Amino acid sequence: MILIAGPCVIESRDNIFRIAEALMPYHEDCTKDFYFKASFDKANRTSLESFRGPGLEEGLRILEEVKERFGYAILTDIHLPDQAAPVAEVADVLQIPAFLCRQTDLLVAAAQTSAKVNIKKGQFLAPQAMEHSVAKVLRTRGYDGAIEYSAAEKYGVWLTERGTTFGYGNLVVDMRSFPIMRRFAPVIFDATHAVQMPASGEAASGGDSRFVSPLARAAAGAGTDGFFFETHFDPSIALSDGPNMIKLQDLEQLIAQIDAIRAIVE
Repeated sequence: MILIAGPCVIESRDNIFRIAEALMPYHEDCTKDFYFKASFDKANRTSLESFRGPGLEEGLRILEEVKERFGYAILTDIHLPDQAAPVAEVADVLQIPAFLCRQTDLLVAAAQTSAKVNIKKGQFLAPQAMEHSVAKVLRTRGYDGAIEYSAAEKYGVWLTERGTTFGYGNLVVDMRSFPIMRRFAPVIFDATHAVQMPASGEAASGGDSRFVSPLARAAAGAGTDGFFFETHFDPSIALSDGPNMIKLQDLEQLIAQIDAIRAIVE
């Protein structure tokens, strides 16, 4: 099982190392393919005054320290094509944010690196539309066959489901999206962003972390290749996405439940 976990954004070096150390059991678990996630820049915050992170240079330095100290594979977002090459020198997976999942230049730039590419499904797109984003990466990497799961797995392309816009300031997860998208790529479920309430009237997006666990269990039953959890020792003081994060202390029980459900499904 692919497991991606970490804080939404790099708040400080001490904060990152505290969270990273707590996640070591998942790195040591031979049943998990673990990736540590944190963003060096949150470029789509609701307000201009919202905390964005330390930026590219300082952020990559901290992520490289995490990689060297803990041995973790690293996943982080890119927002501009010219970020792809320098970020891929540190990160093992380049993540394409949901709002940018159709941006050809960004996808091509990521595909031109040696890193895996994790494309988040846009909140505004049907799951079958993500086949075209996968194709952009595969074609750039020289693959000219049918767009299918085995090709995406071989060439290092993932998709991530994180909910679909439902009215104003709300998301829903259509469980049909997992078998649909798994026809042409491995699929991760981002359970914490799926409970986000984007631009819900305040200066920052809201969320409701109570629903992370039931949605994650449902996705395990629907069939998925992995899970993405933003986590923090105290989400109430997190500088980004606190309302939809899961506490580090609650992660172990949820992952045990997911493992049990996956064993039944398989």
